[in-house]
Amino acid sequence: MAPLDLDTDKPVLLFGPTASGKSALAVRIAERQGREVVNADALQVHDAWRFLTARPPPGDEARAPHRLYGHLPWGAPYSAGHWLREAGPLLARRPAPVVVGGTGLHFSVLTEGLAEVPPVPPEIRAEGDRLGLGALIDALDARTRARLDLANRARVQRAWEVLRATGRGLASWQAETGPPLLPLDRAHPLVLDPGRDALMPRIEARFDAMLAAGALDEVRAAAPRWDPALPASRAIGAAELLAHLRGRLALEEARAAAVAATRRYAKRQRSWARSRMGGWTRL
Repeated sequence: MAPLDLDTDKPVLLFGPTASGKSALAVRIAERQGREVVNADALQVHDAWRFLTARPPPGDEARAPHRLYGHLPWGAPYSAGHWLREAGPLLARRPAPVVVGGTGLHFSVLTEGLAEVPPVPPEIRAEGDRLGLGALIDALDARTRARLDLANRARVQRAWEVLRATGRGLASWQAETGPPLLPLDRAHPLVLDPGRDALMPRIEARFDAMLAAGALDEVRAAAPRWDPALPASRAIGAAELLAHLRGRLALEEARAAAVAATRRYAKRQRSWARSRMGGWTRL
């Protein structure tokens, strides 16, 4: 079945690494079949970042309705659970939407279910913010540690917070996960991956395009309220460009560091697809 000829009663789930072209493919499918495009990227929800997170440009937004993009103010909390509650009602629309993004956890909670973990008190989150990554990892239970991407600080800290707040490891909570909102057999699950050799130069070219479009100005506008603990501050390239604005890095050094960070992120996304998306169709 061609990617543009799909049953419109089923949502299209389109995952791919950064710079793979998934947003462009999503709008093509949506435009052809009268679908909406629903964001499944944890950073494109923040209103501060249009260019730095490569949100769809206005021209693409005019071709098909786009939902859950840039709707959160700076500092707003946002988790996979928040996203699932917002995305859920959109799945009932017909034609069913194209859900597109590079946050594997969003697709996981959608198609595998979400554990009902109690809220973490702010003081515990603040305690976790003060710890180094190594200390967070060392404190985790072995079962949770074995299931995590230990290079992903946000995921590691979340697991640490759950253990610290509840006395139970995140893996234990996840073992009690309820039924998923959208079982995989009720969707068209697609993974877009052009391959490493094609992806790496695309990442570099896209970051240069972000800079040309105004990414540095976005970071400059965010600088007075910058807080590295906030979800919005985790946009790749933001910390590097902020270091340039504060005189710690030359622009070329900041660019190189941001491109390297983006490449590492793409590697983690591709690893997620290989390990967690075995039942998805590869494009």
